Amino acid sequence: MSVSWRQQLHERLEALEPLKTSGKVTKVVGLLVEGWLADSRVGAMCRITSPDARTQVPAEVVGFRSDSALLMPLDQLQGIAPGSSIECLGLQAEAELSPQLRGRVLDGLGRPLDGRPLPPSRVRRPIYAPAPGPLERPVPRKPLYLGVRAIDVCVTLAEGQRLGIVAGTGLGKSVLCGQIARFSQADVNVIALIGERGREVSAFIEQNLGQQGLERSVVVAVTGDRSPVERTRGAFLATAIAEYFMEQGLRVMLIMDSLTRVAMAQREIGLAVGEPPTTKGYPPSVLAILPRLVERAGLRAAKGSITALYTVLAEGNDLDDPVVDAARSVLDGHVVLSRELAARGQWPAVDILGSISRLMNDVVDERHRRLAEQLRALLADYQEIKELVQVGAYQRGNNARGDRALALIDRVWDFLKQSEDEFSSLPDSLDRLEALLMGKEQA
Repeated sequence: MSVSWRQQLHERLEALEPLKTSGKVTKVVGLLVEGWLADSRVGAMCRITSPDARTQVPAEVVGFRSDSALLMPLDQLQGIAPGSSIECLGLQAEAELSPQLRGRVLDGLGRPLDGRPLPPSRVRRPIYAPAPGPLERPVPRKPLYLGVRAIDVCVTLAEGQRLGIVAGTGLGKSVLCGQIARFSQADVNVIALIGERGREVSAFIEQNLGQQGLERSVVVAVTGDRSPVERTRGAFLATAIAEYFMEQGLRVMLIMDSLTRVAMAQREIGLAVGEPPTTKGYPPSVLAILPRLVERAGLRAAKGSITALYTVLAEGNDLDDPVVDAARSVLDGHVVLSRELAARGQWPAVDILGSISRLMNDVVDERHRRLAEQLRALLADYQEIKELVQVGAYQRGNNARGDRALALIDRVWDFLKQSEDEFSSLPDSLDRLEALLMGKEQA
């Protein structure tokens, strides 16, 4: 027997629950099932069976009230009534993982959505694993390029960084994620589509991701009609899959679309179990779950890396929305997509002045840093005179920096514009930017 098989057998034996505990449903209200269940814990997986044994519903323990366990179903509750039996399936939620998961599409429970069986030789990993300690993380020192010129030049990522993509509705967050999944330097992508419409999931896989991207990706898709527990579970499942591939020494790109819908799902759970609503109806558990989720990405000593991108929906383009503000506080930077730029046909609609990478200066060379600073300065100069130009009140000759910005701005927009099917290499982008800033590039 090989070492790998011995290890797998040992892990399976450790995961065995020799004694199955069971209980009874006492109350069903809305999304919540209340019942008696001995020796249960928060996060335990259960199966609820109706009195006539015709309906079986998976559920997760989300809390306790006095001596009763509070369970949130992962499927429809039709047929479940007081007296239904509850069987504990395991004291912690786990996922079965394998290198052959690349190219597969799974739901929030790890079940295949693509009609094919799961691969053999799987190992089990806990979904709600703790984040590594702060001293277990090496300092990021290497850049990781995404193939998107506006981000690679001006908001450069470090390998192991966590970045937010902040935007309102309809600004192309999903399209940008698909472009990054196809062109980034990562070895494998883990993509979590949380709370999306079913049509959008199919369109993302077929159009934005494509066969090229899917072959080196694992997709976890949990649509908006699924249980809020399955939606939050899908986010943690994708993170566990990313950790598994990282442990193989690979560079993993974790893309989660969207962190806001994870927060909304947790809001449904928190309100159902009786948490008090605070800012915009978000209970305290929402602000607690976000750092627990994103802190698991990053670098680990002597292993691979997880570079994570989390899309964040700014409702009404409000960048001070509670979820946006909480996400910015726990991430290592953010890319803001601008509705104004999108309206004028700029793709990707990256607001350079509103975006920042906190690790960029640690991983780029002096030439790259200098060119990026000059580009930001030029955009800032144009921002100062833009309103005067639009109303025809700007007079050339009074502001040398403004004159230069006005002369170069059209070529800057052309430089930042990039087709979603176009790959941009960093050396070519820097050469082109340097020529532009020196006035050598032709319009």
